[in-house]
Amino acid sequence: MKMTTTLAPGLEISRIVTGLWQIADMERDGKTLDPKTTSKFMEAYASEGFTSFDMADHYGSSEIIAGTFKNNYEHGNQIRLFTKWVPEPGKINRSEVRRAIELALSRMQQDSVDLMQFHAWHYPDPSWLDGLFYLKELQEEGLIKHLGVTNFDSAHLRIALASGIPIVSNQICHSVIDQRANGKMLDVCEKYGVKILAFGTLAGGFLTDKWLGVKEPTQDELKTWSQMKYKRFIDASGGWEPYQNLLSVLRKVADKHGASIANIASRYILENDAMAGVIIGARLGASEHITDNKKILSIDLDAIDIAAIKGAQNKLKPIHGDCGDEYRKPPFLTASGDLSHHLKTIPQTFTPIKSRTNREQVFSGTVWEEFAGYCRAVKDGNRIHVSGTTATHGEKMIGGTDAAAQTHFVIDKIEAALESLGGSLADVVRTRIFVNDLKDWEVVARAHGERFAGINPANTLVEARLVGEGYLVEIEAEAVTPA
Repeated sequence: MKMTTTLAPGLEISRIVTGLWQIADMERDGKTLDPKTTSKFMEAYASEGFTSFDMADHYGSSEIIAGTFKNNYEHGNQIRLFTKWVPEPGKINRSEVRRAIELALSRMQQDSVDLMQFHAWHYPDPSWLDGLFYLKELQEEGLIKHLGVTNFDSAHLRIALASGIPIVSNQICHSVIDQRANGKMLDVCEKYGVKILAFGTLAGGFLTDKWLGVKEPTQDELKTWSQMKYKRFIDASGGWEPYQNLLSVLRKVADKHGASIANIASRYILENDAMAGVIIGARLGASEHITDNKKILSIDLDAIDIAAIKGAQNKLKPIHGDCGDEYRKPPFLTASGDLSHHLKTIPQTFTPIKSRTNREQVFSGTVWEEFAGYCRAVKDGNRIHVSGTTATHGEKMIGGTDAAAQTHFVIDKIEAALESLGGSLADVVRTRIFVNDLKDWEVVARAHGERFAGINPANTLVEARLVGEGYLVEIEAEAVTPA
Protein backbone atom coordinates (compact mmCIF):
# COMPACT_ATOMS: atom_id res chain seq x y z
CA MET A 1 0.00 0.00 0.00
CA LYS A 2 1.22 3.48 -0.84
CA MET A 3 2.42 5.56 2.08
CA THR A 4 0.35 8.58 1.06
CA THR A 5 -2.97 9.47 -0.52
CA THR A 6 -4.56 12.63 -1.90
CA LEU A 7 -7.17 13.83 0.58
CA ALA A 8 -8.03 16.84 -1.57
CA PRO A 9 -6.40 18.76 -4.42
CA GLY A 10 -3.12 20.06 -3.04
CA LEU A 11 -3.34 18.02 0.15
CA GLU A 12 -1.29 14.81 0.10
CA ILE A 13 -1.37 13.04 3.46
CA SER A 14 0.18 9.94 4.99
CA ARG A 15 -2.15 6.94 5.34
CA ILE A 16 -1.05 6.67 8.97
CA VAL A 17 -1.75 10.01 10.64
CA THR A 18 -0.01 10.66 13.96
CA GLY A 19 -2.48 11.79 16.60
CA LEU A 20 -1.27 14.13 19.33
CA TRP A 21 -4.23 13.93 21.74
CA GLN A 22 -2.03 12.26 24.36
CA ILE A 23 -0.13 15.49 24.83
CA ALA A 24 -3.08 16.69 26.90
CA ASP A 25 -2.71 13.64 29.16
CA MET A 26 1.05 14.18 29.46
CA GLU A 27 0.41 17.76 30.61
CA ARG A 28 -2.24 16.92 33.17
CA ASP A 29 -1.77 17.78 36.86
CA GLY A 30 0.04 21.03 36.14
CA LYS A 31 2.78 19.53 34.02
CA THR A 32 4.01 21.39 30.94
CA LEU A 33 6.01 20.19 27.97
CA ASP A 34 8.76 22.33 26.52
CA PRO A 35 7.79 22.87 22.85
CA LYS A 36 11.37 22.85 21.55
CA THR A 37 12.33 19.71 23.45
CA THR A 38 9.14 17.80 22.70
CA SER A 39 8.85 18.80 19.05
CA LYS A 40 12.18 17.18 18.16
CA PHE A 41 10.55 13.77 18.66
CA MET A 42 8.37 14.50 15.62
CA GLU A 43 11.46 14.31 13.41
CA ALA A 44 11.61 10.53 13.68
CA TYR A 45 8.05 10.28 12.33
CA ALA A 46 8.50 12.81 9.53
CA SER A 47 11.80 11.34 8.37
CA GLU A 48 10.08 7.95 7.95
CA GLY A 49 7.28 9.42 5.85
CA PHE A 50 4.67 9.94 8.60
CA THR A 51 4.17 13.56 7.68
CA SER A 52 0.59 14.17 8.85
CA PHE A 53 -0.17 15.20 12.43
CA ASP A 54 -3.62 15.58 13.99
CA MET A 55 -4.29 18.05 16.82
CA ALA A 56 -7.12 20.05 18.38
CA ASP A 57 -7.66 23.22 20.35
CA HIS A 58 -8.14 21.06 23.47
CA TYR A 59 -5.14 18.72 23.02
CA GLY A 60 -2.95 20.66 25.45
CA SER A 61 -0.07 22.44 23.72
CA SER A 62 -0.13 20.11 20.69
CA GLU A 63 -0.57 22.99 18.23
CA ILE A 64 2.39 24.86 19.71
CA ILE A 65 4.62 21.77 19.67
CA ALA A 66 3.72 20.86 16.08
CA GLY A 67 4.19 24.43 14.87
CA THR A 68 7.58 24.57 16.56
CA PHE A 69 8.64 21.44 14.70
CA LYS A 70 7.34 22.65 11.35
CA ASN A 71 9.34 25.87 11.62
CA ASN A 72 12.61 24.57 13.08
CA TYR A 73 13.49 21.05 11.90
CA GLU A 74 14.84 19.42 8.75
CA HIS A 75 11.62 17.71 7.71
CA GLY A 76 9.36 20.40 9.09
CA ASN A 77 8.47 21.83 5.70
CA GLN A 78 7.17 18.42 4.59
CA ILE A 79 4.55 17.94 7.29
CA ARG A 80 0.82 18.64 7.17
CA LEU A 81 -0.92 19.93 10.28
CA PHE A 82 -4.56 19.10 10.98
CA THR A 83 -6.34 20.71 13.89
CA LYS A 84 -9.88 21.06 15.20
CA TRP A 85 -12.13 23.75 16.54
CA VAL A 86 -14.61 22.48 19.14
CA PRO A 87 -16.73 25.44 20.28
CA GLU A 88 -19.16 25.31 23.17
CA PRO A 89 -22.78 24.74 22.12
CA GLY A 90 -24.78 27.90 21.49
CA LYS A 91 -24.77 30.81 19.10
CA ILE A 92 -21.70 31.37 16.90
CA ASN A 93 -20.72 34.67 15.29
CA ARG A 94 -18.10 35.69 12.73
CA SER A 95 -15.75 37.35 15.20
CA GLU A 96 -15.72 34.27 17.43
CA VAL A 97 -14.79 32.05 14.49
CA ARG A 98 -12.04 34.41 13.36
CA ARG A 99 -10.59 34.57 16.88
CA ALA A 100 -10.52 30.78 17.11
CA ILE A 101 -8.74 30.34 13.78
CA GLU A 102 -6.29 33.16 14.40
CA LEU A 103 -5.47 31.63 17.81
CA ALA A 104 -4.77 28.26 16.20
CA LEU A 105 -2.57 29.90 13.55
CA SER A 106 -0.72 31.84 16.22
CA ARG A 107 -0.09 28.68 18.25
CA MET A 108 1.11 26.82 15.15
CA GLN A 109 3.09 29.83 13.88
CA GLN A 110 1.47 29.49 10.44
CA ASP A 111 -0.26 31.76 7.94
CA SER A 112 -2.83 29.11 7.06
CA VAL A 113 -3.91 25.73 8.41
CA ASP A 114 -3.75 22.68 6.14
CA LEU A 115 -6.98 21.13 7.47
CA MET A 116 -9.34 22.75 9.96
CA GLN A 117 -11.89 20.28 11.36
CA PHE A 118 -15.11 21.45 13.01
CA HIS A 119 -17.11 19.68 15.72
CA ALA A 120 -20.76 20.45 16.54
CA TRP A 121 -22.43 19.34 19.78
CA HIS A 122 -26.11 20.01 19.16
CA TYR A 123 -27.62 19.79 15.70
CA PRO A 124 -31.12 21.19 16.47
CA ASP A 125 -29.44 24.58 17.00
CA PRO A 126 -28.51 25.71 13.45
CA SER A 127 -25.56 27.68 14.83
CA TRP A 128 -23.36 24.77 13.76
CA LEU A 129 -24.13 25.71 10.17
CA ASP A 130 -23.26 29.34 10.91
CA GLY A 131 -19.89 28.12 12.15
CA LEU A 132 -19.25 26.25 8.91
CA PHE A 133 -20.37 29.15 6.72
CA TYR A 134 -18.00 31.47 8.60
CA LEU A 135 -15.16 28.94 8.30
CA LYS A 136 -15.82 28.83 4.56
CA GLU A 137 -15.41 32.62 4.46
CA LEU A 138 -12.03 32.32 6.21
CA GLN A 139 -11.04 29.60 3.75
CA GLU A 140 -11.84 31.96 0.87
CA GLU A 141 -9.74 34.58 2.67
CA GLY A 142 -6.78 32.17 2.76
CA LEU A 143 -6.54 31.42 6.49
CA ILE A 144 -7.70 27.82 5.93
CA LYS A 145 -6.61 25.59 3.05
CA HIS A 146 -9.14 22.79 3.53
CA LEU A 147 -12.23 22.23 5.67
CA GLY A 148 -13.09 19.02 7.47
CA VAL A 149 -15.49 17.98 10.19
CA THR A 150 -15.20 15.59 13.08
CA ASN A 151 -17.77 13.25 14.63
CA PHE A 152 -20.49 14.25 12.16
CA ASP A 153 -23.30 11.81 11.48
CA SER A 154 -24.39 11.07 7.92
CA ALA A 155 -27.49 13.28 7.97
CA HIS A 156 -25.67 16.43 9.06
CA LEU A 157 -22.65 15.82 6.87
CA ARG A 158 -25.18 15.64 4.02
CA ILE A 159 -26.84 18.91 5.10
CA ALA A 160 -23.52 20.76 5.16
CA LEU A 161 -22.32 19.42 1.83
CA ALA A 162 -25.65 20.00 0.08
CA SER A 163 -25.58 23.58 1.39
CA GLY A 164 -22.30 24.31 -0.34
CA ILE A 165 -19.74 23.78 2.44
CA PRO A 166 -16.58 22.36 0.77
CA ILE A 167 -15.87 19.60 3.30
CA VAL A 168 -13.14 17.16 2.30
CA SER A 169 -13.07 14.83 5.32
CA ASN A 170 -14.98 13.56 8.32
CA GLN A 171 -12.92 12.31 11.26
CA ILE A 172 -14.90 9.60 13.04
CA CYS A 173 -14.52 6.59 15.30
CA HIS A 174 -14.10 3.42 13.21
CA SER A 175 -12.62 0.03 14.08
CA VAL A 176 -13.19 -3.69 13.72
CA ILE A 177 -15.52 -3.30 16.73
CA ASP A 178 -17.28 -0.12 15.62
CA GLN A 179 -18.52 -0.49 12.04
CA ARG A 180 -21.02 2.38 11.94
CA ALA A 181 -18.98 4.13 9.24
CA ASN A 182 -19.88 1.32 6.83
CA GLY A 183 -23.56 2.32 6.87
CA LYS A 184 -25.24 5.49 5.62
CA MET A 185 -21.98 7.40 6.01
CA LEU A 186 -20.47 5.62 3.01
CA ASP A 187 -23.40 6.65 0.83
CA VAL A 188 -22.93 10.33 1.70
CA CYS A 189 -19.16 10.17 1.26
CA GLU A 190 -19.51 8.52 -2.15
CA LYS A 191 -22.17 11.00 -3.34
CA TYR A 192 -20.16 14.07 -2.33
CA GLY A 193 -16.56 12.84 -2.65
CA VAL A 194 -15.68 13.05 1.05
CA LYS A 195 -13.02 10.87 2.69
CA ILE A 196 -12.94 9.48 6.23
CA LEU A 197 -10.14 9.85 8.76
CA ALA A 198 -10.60 7.04 11.27
CA PHE A 199 -9.68 7.30 14.93
CA GLY A 200 -10.23 4.71 17.64
CA THR A 201 -8.94 1.97 15.32
CA LEU A 202 -7.08 0.43 18.27
CA ALA A 203 -9.98 1.10 20.67
CA GLY A 204 -7.83 2.79 23.28
CA GLY A 205 -5.34 -0.10 23.20
CA PHE A 206 -7.96 -2.86 23.53
CA LEU A 207 -7.19 -4.02 19.97
CA THR A 208 -3.65 -5.07 20.82
CA ASP A 209 -1.93 -8.28 21.89
CA LYS A 210 -1.83 -6.98 25.45
CA TRP A 211 -5.50 -7.84 26.02
CA LEU A 212 -5.67 -11.26 24.36
CA GLY A 213 -6.70 -13.89 26.92
CA VAL A 214 -6.94 -11.34 29.72
CA LYS A 215 -9.72 -11.48 32.30
CA GLU A 216 -12.33 -8.74 31.92
CA PRO A 217 -11.30 -5.70 33.98
CA THR A 218 -13.60 -3.94 36.40
CA GLN A 219 -14.35 -0.26 35.89
CA ASP A 220 -11.96 0.59 38.74
CA GLU A 221 -9.12 -1.28 37.00
CA LEU A 222 -9.31 0.84 33.87
CA LYS A 223 -6.42 3.30 34.00
CA THR A 224 -7.00 5.84 31.21
CA TRP A 225 -9.85 7.88 29.75
CA SER A 226 -9.45 5.94 26.50
CA GLN A 227 -9.79 2.60 28.27
CA MET A 228 -12.92 3.77 30.09
CA LYS A 229 -14.40 4.99 26.82
CA TYR A 230 -13.65 1.99 24.63
CA LYS A 231 -14.63 -0.56 27.26
CA ARG A 232 -18.13 0.86 26.78
CA PHE A 233 -17.83 0.10 23.06
CA ILE A 234 -16.86 -3.48 23.89
CA ASP A 235 -19.84 -3.82 26.24
CA ALA A 236 -22.17 -2.32 23.61
CA SER A 237 -20.89 -4.75 20.98
CA GLY A 238 -21.78 -7.83 23.03
CA GLY A 239 -19.26 -7.99 25.84
CA TRP A 240 -15.97 -9.62 26.68
CA GLU A 241 -16.51 -13.05 25.12
CA PRO A 242 -17.16 -12.01 21.49
CA TYR A 243 -14.45 -9.36 21.88
CA GLN A 244 -11.94 -12.03 22.93
CA ASN A 245 -13.03 -14.16 19.98
CA LEU A 246 -12.30 -11.20 17.70
CA LEU A 247 -8.84 -10.80 19.23
CA SER A 248 -8.14 -14.51 18.68
CA VAL A 249 -9.05 -14.25 15.01
CA LEU A 250 -6.94 -11.12 14.60
CA ARG A 251 -4.05 -12.94 16.25
CA LYS A 252 -4.29 -15.82 13.75
CA VAL A 253 -4.26 -13.41 10.83
CA ALA A 254 -1.36 -11.54 12.44
CA ASP A 255 0.62 -14.79 12.79
CA LYS A 256 0.19 -15.43 9.08
CA HIS A 257 1.69 -12.03 8.26
CA GLY A 258 4.32 -11.84 11.00
CA ALA A 259 2.49 -8.87 12.46
CA SER A 260 0.68 -7.71 15.60
CA ILE A 261 -3.03 -7.54 16.38
CA ALA A 262 -2.74 -3.75 16.23
CA ASN A 263 -1.22 -3.97 12.75
CA ILE A 264 -4.05 -6.11 11.43
CA ALA A 265 -6.78 -4.07 13.16
CA SER A 266 -5.47 -0.89 11.52
CA ARG A 267 -4.72 -2.44 8.12
CA TYR A 268 -8.23 -3.91 7.89
CA ILE A 269 -9.78 -0.43 8.21
CA LEU A 270 -7.68 0.80 5.28
CA GLU A 271 -9.27 -1.84 3.04
CA ASN A 272 -12.22 0.53 2.71
CA ASP A 273 -11.80 2.92 -0.25
CA ALA A 274 -13.52 5.70 1.68
CA MET A 275 -10.78 5.67 4.34
CA ALA A 276 -8.10 8.24 3.63
CA GLY A 277 -6.14 7.26 6.72
CA VAL A 278 -6.14 5.95 10.25
CA ILE A 279 -5.05 8.09 13.18
CA ILE A 280 -2.73 6.40 15.67
CA GLY A 281 -1.74 8.25 18.82
CA ALA A 282 1.82 8.99 19.90
CA ARG A 283 3.24 9.96 23.27
CA LEU A 284 6.08 12.06 21.95
CA GLY A 285 9.30 11.20 23.71
CA ALA A 286 7.65 8.48 25.78
CA SER A 287 6.08 5.88 23.49
CA GLU A 288 6.64 5.68 19.74
CA HIS A 289 5.53 3.00 17.30
CA ILE A 290 7.18 4.07 14.06
CA THR A 291 8.45 0.64 13.03
CA ASP A 292 5.14 -0.96 13.97
CA ASN A 293 3.22 1.66 12.01
CA LYS A 294 5.35 1.06 8.90
CA LYS A 295 4.46 -2.61 9.14
CA ILE A 296 0.77 -1.77 8.65
CA LEU A 297 1.36 -0.53 5.11
CA SER A 298 3.37 -3.60 4.08
CA ILE A 299 0.61 -6.09 4.95
CA ASP A 300 -1.48 -7.46 2.09
CA LEU A 301 -4.67 -9.01 3.46
CA ASP A 302 -6.17 -11.66 1.21
CA ALA A 303 -9.76 -12.82 0.83
CA ILE A 304 -9.33 -15.53 3.47
CA ASP A 305 -8.04 -12.98 6.02
CA ILE A 306 -10.90 -10.60 5.35
CA ALA A 307 -13.51 -13.36 5.53
CA ALA A 308 -12.11 -14.53 8.88
CA ILE A 309 -12.25 -11.04 10.37
CA LYS A 310 -15.76 -10.44 9.04
CA GLY A 311 -16.84 -13.76 10.56
CA ALA A 312 -15.62 -12.60 13.98
CA GLN A 313 -17.32 -9.23 13.49
CA ASN A 314 -20.61 -10.99 12.75
CA LYS A 315 -20.57 -12.35 16.29
CA LEU A 316 -20.52 -8.80 17.65
CA LYS A 317 -23.60 -6.67 18.13
CA PRO A 318 -23.60 -3.58 15.89
CA ILE A 319 -22.84 -0.35 17.73
CA HIS A 320 -26.18 1.45 17.81
CA GLY A 321 -26.83 4.60 15.81
CA ASP A 322 -24.79 6.69 13.42
CA CYS A 323 -21.26 8.04 13.59
CA GLY A 324 -20.77 10.58 16.37
CA ASP A 325 -23.91 9.54 18.26
CA GLU A 326 -21.71 8.57 21.21
CA TYR A 327 -21.36 12.32 21.91
CA ARG A 328 -25.00 13.28 21.35
CA LYS A 329 -27.41 10.51 22.30
CA PRO A 330 -27.77 8.04 25.15
CA PRO A 331 -26.29 5.62 25.81
CA PHE A 332 -23.26 7.92 25.67
CA LEU A 333 -20.18 5.87 24.83
CA THR A 334 -17.82 8.30 26.52
CA ALA A 335 -15.34 7.78 29.33
CA SER A 336 -17.85 8.90 31.95
CA GLY A 337 -20.95 7.52 30.23
CA ASP A 338 -22.39 11.02 29.81
CA LEU A 339 -21.22 14.45 28.65
CA SER A 340 -20.23 15.75 32.09
CA HIS A 341 -16.52 15.95 31.28
CA HIS A 342 -17.23 17.64 27.93
CA LEU A 343 -20.05 20.11 28.57
CA LYS A 344 -21.74 21.98 31.39
CA THR A 345 -25.01 22.65 29.60
CA ILE A 346 -26.66 22.93 26.19
CA PRO A 347 -28.59 26.20 25.82
CA GLN A 348 -32.07 26.33 24.32
CA THR A 349 -32.17 27.16 20.62
CA PHE A 350 -35.22 29.45 20.85
CA THR A 351 -36.47 31.58 23.74
CA PRO A 352 -40.07 30.83 24.77
CA ILE A 353 -42.43 33.77 25.02
CA LYS A 354 -45.42 33.46 27.34
CA SER A 355 -48.46 34.76 25.45
CA ARG A 356 -51.05 33.97 28.12
CA THR A 357 -51.68 31.49 30.93
CA ASN A 358 -50.67 27.97 29.85
CA ARG A 359 -49.58 29.18 26.40
CA GLU A 360 -46.03 29.78 25.12
CA GLN A 361 -44.60 30.50 21.68
CA VAL A 362 -41.20 30.32 20.00
CA PHE A 363 -39.99 32.09 16.87
CA SER A 364 -37.13 30.87 14.65
CA GLY A 365 -36.54 34.29 13.07
CA THR A 366 -37.35 33.51 9.44
CA VAL A 367 -38.78 36.32 7.31
CA TRP A 368 -41.94 34.28 6.74
CA GLU A 369 -42.90 34.33 10.42
CA GLU A 370 -42.94 38.12 10.62
CA PHE A 371 -44.44 38.56 7.15
CA ALA A 372 -47.35 36.16 7.69
CA GLY A 373 -47.83 36.71 11.42
CA TYR A 374 -47.22 33.26 12.87
CA CYS A 375 -44.78 31.55 15.24
CA ARG A 376 -42.61 28.51 14.72
CA ALA A 377 -44.45 26.62 17.44
CA VAL A 378 -47.00 27.19 20.16
CA LYS A 379 -47.50 25.20 23.36
CA ASP A 380 -51.03 25.16 24.71
CA GLY A 381 -51.25 23.16 27.93
CA ASN A 382 -49.34 19.98 27.21
CA ARG A 383 -49.81 20.08 23.43
CA ILE A 384 -47.22 21.59 21.07
CA HIS A 385 -48.18 22.59 17.54
CA VAL A 386 -45.29 23.18 15.11
CA SER A 387 -45.99 25.24 12.00
CA GLY A 388 -45.24 24.00 8.51
CA THR A 389 -41.45 24.17 8.43
CA THR A 390 -39.10 24.42 5.47
CA ALA A 391 -35.31 24.23 5.26
CA THR A 392 -34.85 27.94 5.97
CA HIS A 393 -32.16 29.42 8.19
CA GLY A 394 -32.22 33.20 8.34
CA GLU A 395 -32.23 34.22 4.70
CA LYS A 396 -30.61 30.98 3.51
CA MET A 397 -32.26 27.91 2.04
CA ILE A 398 -30.42 24.90 3.49
CA GLY A 399 -29.84 21.59 1.76
CA GLY A 400 -29.61 22.71 -1.87
CA THR A 401 -31.25 20.26 -4.26
CA ASP A 402 -30.84 17.29 -1.89
CA ALA A 403 -34.33 16.40 -0.63
CA ALA A 404 -32.96 14.22 2.17
CA ALA A 405 -30.74 17.08 3.39
CA GLN A 406 -33.68 19.48 3.40
CA THR A 407 -35.82 16.97 5.30
CA HIS A 408 -33.21 16.40 8.00
CA PHE A 409 -32.76 20.14 8.49
CA VAL A 410 -36.53 20.65 8.71
CA ILE A 411 -36.76 17.96 11.41
CA ASP A 412 -33.87 19.63 13.25
CA LYS A 413 -35.88 22.87 13.35
CA ILE A 414 -38.94 21.02 14.58
CA GLU A 415 -36.82 19.34 17.26
CA ALA A 416 -35.38 22.71 18.33
CA ALA A 417 -38.87 24.19 18.69
CA LEU A 418 -40.06 21.20 20.71
CA GLU A 419 -37.02 21.24 23.01
CA SER A 420 -37.38 24.97 23.60
CA LEU A 421 -40.95 24.37 24.77
CA GLY A 422 -40.06 21.45 27.02
CA GLY A 423 -40.76 18.64 24.57
CA SER A 424 -38.81 16.33 22.28
CA LEU A 425 -39.18 14.39 19.05
CA ALA A 426 -40.29 11.44 21.18
CA ASP A 427 -43.44 13.42 22.10
CA VAL A 428 -44.56 13.83 18.47
CA VAL A 429 -47.92 12.17 17.75
CA ARG A 430 -48.52 13.42 14.20
CA THR A 431 -46.53 14.76 11.26
CA ARG A 432 -47.74 16.05 7.92
CA ILE A 433 -45.34 16.12 4.99
CA PHE A 434 -45.76 18.17 1.83
CA VAL A 435 -43.39 17.49 -1.08
CA ASN A 436 -43.11 19.89 -3.98
CA ASP A 437 -42.61 17.04 -6.46
CA LEU A 438 -43.87 13.53 -5.87
CA LYS A 439 -40.63 12.10 -7.29
CA ASP A 440 -38.98 13.05 -3.97
CA TRP A 441 -41.51 11.24 -1.77
CA GLU A 442 -39.39 8.16 -1.06
CA VAL A 443 -36.21 10.06 -0.22
CA VAL A 444 -38.16 12.35 2.10
CA ALA A 445 -40.05 9.46 3.68
CA ARG A 446 -36.82 7.57 4.35
CA ALA A 447 -35.27 10.59 6.07
CA HIS A 448 -38.44 10.96 8.17
CA GLY A 449 -38.22 7.25 8.98
CA GLU A 450 -34.63 7.60 10.19
CA ARG A 451 -35.46 10.43 12.57
CA PHE A 452 -38.74 9.02 13.88
CA ALA A 453 -37.69 5.37 14.15
CA GLY A 454 -39.25 3.94 17.31
CA ILE A 455 -41.49 7.02 17.73
CA ASN A 456 -43.74 6.28 14.76
CA PRO A 457 -46.19 9.18 14.85
CA ALA A 458 -49.32 9.26 12.72
CA ASN A 459 -48.28 10.64 9.34
CA THR A 460 -49.59 12.02 6.06
CA LEU A 461 -47.50 12.70 2.94
CA VAL A 462 -48.93 14.56 -0.05
CA GLU A 463 -47.70 16.46 -3.09
CA ALA A 464 -48.26 20.21 -2.83
CA ARG A 465 -46.92 23.29 -4.57
CA LEU A 466 -44.66 24.91 -1.96
CA VAL A 467 -44.08 28.63 -1.54
CA GLY A 468 -40.48 29.67 -2.24
CA GLU A 469 -38.09 28.77 -5.04
CA GLY A 470 -36.10 25.59 -4.45
CA TYR A 471 -37.99 24.24 -1.44
CA LEU A 472 -38.58 20.52 -1.83
CA VAL A 473 -40.32 19.62 1.43
CA GLU A 474 -42.36 21.18 4.24
CA ILE A 475 -43.34 19.42 7.46
CA GLU A 476 -45.63 20.30 10.35
CA ALA A 477 -45.88 18.39 13.63
CA GLU A 478 -48.00 17.98 16.72
CA ALA A 479 -46.69 16.73 20.05
CA VAL A 480 -48.12 15.88 23.45
CA THR A 481 -45.77 16.26 26.40
CA PRO A 482 -46.13 14.23 29.62
CA ALA A 483 -48.73 15.78 31.92
